[in-house]
Amino acid sequence: YGEASMAVHSQKKLDLDGLKYFRDRFSVPISDEQLEKEIPFYRPSDDSEVMQYMQARRQALGGYLPSRRDHAPALPIPALSTFETLLQSTGDREMSTTMVFGRLLALLLRDKTLGKRVVPIIPDEARTFGLEGLFRQVGIYDPAGQLYEPIDADQVMWYKQSHNGQVLQEGINEAGSMSSWIAAATAYANHNVAMVPFYIYYSMFGYQRVGDLVWAAGDIQARGFIIGATAGRTTLAGEGLQHQDGHNLLAFGQVPNCISYDPTFAYEFAVIVHEGLKRMFEAHEHVFYYVTAMNENYAHPAMPEGTEEGILKGLYSFSKSAGKHKTRAQLMGSGTILREVIAAAAMLEAEWDVSVDVWSATSFNLLQREGVDCERWNTRHPEAAARVPYATQTLNATQGPIIAATDYVRAVPEQIRAYLPGKRYVTLGTDGFGRSDTREALRRFFEVDRWNIVVATLKALADEGALPASKVTEAIKNYGLDTEKPNPMTV
Repeated sequence: YGEASMAVHSQKKLDLDGLKYFRDRFSVPISDEQLEKEIPFYRPSDDSEVMQYMQARRQALGGYLPSRRDHAPALPIPALSTFETLLQSTGDREMSTTMVFGRLLALLLRDKTLGKRVVPIIPDEARTFGLEGLFRQVGIYDPAGQLYEPIDADQVMWYKQSHNGQVLQEGINEAGSMSSWIAAATAYANHNVAMVPFYIYYSMFGYQRVGDLVWAAGDIQARGFIIGATAGRTTLAGEGLQHQDGHNLLAFGQVPNCISYDPTFAYEFAVIVHEGLKRMFEAHEHVFYYVTAMNENYAHPAMPEGTEEGILKGLYSFSKSAGKHKTRAQLMGSGTILREVIAAAAMLEAEWDVSVDVWSATSFNLLQREGVDCERWNTRHPEAAARVPYATQTLNATQGPIIAATDYVRAVPEQIRAYLPGKRYVTLGTDGFGRSDTREALRRFFEVDRWNIVVATLKALADEGALPASKVTEAIKNYGLDTEKPNPMTV
């Protein structure tokens, strides 16, 4: 009685036999007659052994009310100039944003004050992500040290384990890796020592495998960075349905205190991580970061002047057209698909006499979140001057339709439609199952490559009456687009 007797969750009371069993088991001085009439409230006397024990235990735990401790000293965050090499143009050198992350992590680990607090966590994929340099720089943590000769012992970047190593190489164990991340991300509260964990993994194997732990991390106010590497439905070429992630970015955006970004260029990545370090470990904000990283190599431009605020808010002007064409359009993208957007803009200028302004949308998630906040405030302050969402402020005065393309499901860019009143807004995305093919073929299949972006732009202009529909048909023929191919979402 009363022990493991819970047939349904809605069971709230013990029956009479169960109450009697409980009374006898714990020596509660209540008679059968009292139980059969109305159960009395019973409180042991303050000098009883039971009460003294319970109160002693509560005092040992710090009192009667649960509380969150946040007394860890703030960490000195290096200036943004520490990442100067990532803010400058790479010239002809090409690298992926995963490589950018590796360089940024190496710079942080070298910092004399912050470096010892950094916790790199990698489930099995260190070499895939190009992070094997960490083996030599800080070593892999193993409490027993190196007990065998690794197969790559003759290489410079050999699998070096030591009892004072810093990298947590977890094996194929996302739940364990996430748990390690949570342990480090809550050390500021549990141990009064702030740690800076970076957990990097195949993005497809993140949220959908450890979603409960992600929400738990938010609930317990964890602080740190989660890096969704090889992100994007078309960027991880050749690995098919299992690996190609087009939706985890959207899922992370639903966690209230998760700050999520999809950067394209090295300077964006550096600005985002630097701001995260300041917010979490200098200002003690109860947030954590999810940042995507890709494995596609390309050249990175220098950081345009005055873009830092826009990068952090989720949208900034990447380039403005100097063209004097009669028609104009706004193209927007994030992650590696921003590069397709940039290429499409050049094609529209050169081949179709359309002036195009290009926008980098580092976070549709944050744009939507800020827009909702403005709407809520306006509803509760009906006579005050209305707050205008940042997306509206930024794009309201632009000319022509707005076309947004990402490597994720269309629901990602669709989040800001409500904040573009009076604008023709077209979204392109990668809804559907992944495929094993080249990046070029995948982007053609999902209709997010430069040619499909051009056609979508021309169609939007035609719908506005800015050019004849025949121009759209001409572009479709010129680019060899199959008008009768199945919708990627249905096959």
